[in-house]
This record gives sequence, structure tokens and C-alpha cells, in this order.
Amino acid sequence: MLQQNNAHHARHVKGYHFMLWAFLLIGTITSLVSLYLQWSAHYDVLNPVLIALLFICADFSAYYLRQFPLRAQDRAIRAEENLRHFILTHKPLDTRVTMSQVIALRFAPDDEFIVLADRAAKENLSPAEIKQEIKKWRADNHRM
Repeated sequence: MLQQNNAHHARHVKGYHFMLWAFLLIGTITSLVSLYLQWSAHYDVLNPVLIALLFICADFSAYYLRQFPLRAQDRAIRAEENLRHFILTHKPLDTRVTMSQVIALRFAPDDEFIVLADRAAKENLSPAEIKQEIKKWRADNHRM
């Protein structure tokens, strides 16, 4: 794996992000076009409706299959970074720091973390701004 930095830290699983979503997109569009063609030709539409519904259900399933674990990881990251802030400052992380800011702050080393956390709360820095401010990147090799 390449060294993580601001330009290179997002992860994509080729089979999931590219192949599965491409197949689902092609299948959904094809099934909806087939449904429209069957409907406009006044043919029986039961099979195209069922196939379109299956693809739509598969789209939702694939989306939530990714989102639910990410939300759980987000909560774990918030707990870890709150603990790290508490260990370093003996105070909990400011409640104004949003989840997306906390997720960006996890890349900051301890010496930059406290200052960036305070700035994130006071200046409402975006996650991209937080990541750009990090001088020495702290890799997160566990995020999926």
C-alpha cells in the first residue's frame, strides 16, 4: 500500500465500488427500459416489474451494506479521538466538532491534533481544510 497523505488516503474496493455498482446500474437501467417497452407495447408487464423491483432492492441493499458499517466506524472513530483528546488535554473534545471534522482529525498526529481540534470547533473548518492543515500525516490503515 502507498504511503497515506492528503492526496492519497481514500480507499476503493474495485469489486464493490466499480464492478458491483456498474452491474447494478446497468441492470437497473436495462430493467426499467424493458419495463417501459413492455408497458408501451401493451404486453404482460409482471416479469419486467419483478425484475425492476429486484434490481431496485439490490441497489438499496448494496448502498446500505456499505453505509451501516461506515456509520459504526464513524462512531468508533469519534470515541477513539475523544479519548485521545481527553488523554492529551484532560478535557473531552468540544461538542461543536462535527463527525466529519473528527474523521478528518484522525489523520493528525498528537502535536497537531489539539490545535486543529480547537480550530475546527472555533473556525468551523471543513474536513478538507483540516486535512490540508496537517503537516505530518498519521495514517489510518483500518478504515474501510
